[in-house]
Amino acid sequence: MSGHSKWATIKHAKGAADAKRGQMFTKLIKEISIAARMGGGNADGNPRLRTAVLKARAANMPKDNIDRAIKKGTGELEDVSYEELVYEAYAPGGVAIFIEVLTDNKNRAAADIRNILTRAGGQLATSGSVSRLFKRLGVITLDGEKYTEDAVMEAAIEGGAEDVSSIGGIVEVTSAPEDFEGVLNALQSKNFETMSAQISMVAEAEVTLNNEATAKALKLVDKLEENDDVQNVYSNIAIPEGFEAE
Repeated sequence: MSGHSKWATIKHAKGAADAKRGQMFTKLIKEISIAARMGGGNADGNPRLRTAVLKARAANMPKDNIDRAIKKGTGELEDVSYEELVYEAYAPGGVAIFIEVLTDNKNRAAADIRNILTRAGGQLATSGSVSRLFKRLGVITLDGEKYTEDAVMEAAIEGGAEDVSSIGGIVEVTSAPEDFEGVLNALQSKNFETMSAQISMVAEAEVTLNNEATAKALKLVDKLEENDDVQNVYSNIAIPEGFEAE
């Protein structure tokens, strides 16, 4: 569920089809439910719910799952009550990490995140010290083996996208948060299939480390992402040329 660098975006997009799909669906269901609880179950009048549903559809979540998640949020079906939390931290090497949490037990979530950070040599940061290093952007990814950058660009720019780029077999489209829905709809109206679509925290500038330090930082990010209470993890790490993840 990351969007913290080109490498991480690609990792997330490709990971959407792997064994982590079940965990990803669980996180999306929580996101839809809390959006419905806070703003009602009508996506037309609830921008946050509309964005969460678009994200779920981009990940190919079945409509029945989405409908049940909305009903849980509105109270039509029994559901757990979740709280939203944000943690700011640093990984070894000074890599900034922004962690978004949805949990039914904030004490457990806090203890788990502190434990993961401590074991990996990371530490919590003061509020605002990490968030100021990121900006919110709409990020949509498509399979570069199916679509050319030029073909995607024509539809994306028409929809209001800010940038379209291609790296590692993935075409990435970015937009201002308020234009995200318009860009996604423009792509889907042209029958483009998306690999992922979400409003992400994107680093203003990235930090480059050596291979060993990069591996440690990425391992920490992975551990955080694996936690059931963690919704999204963003970092400002840049991947060195020739780096191979384990």
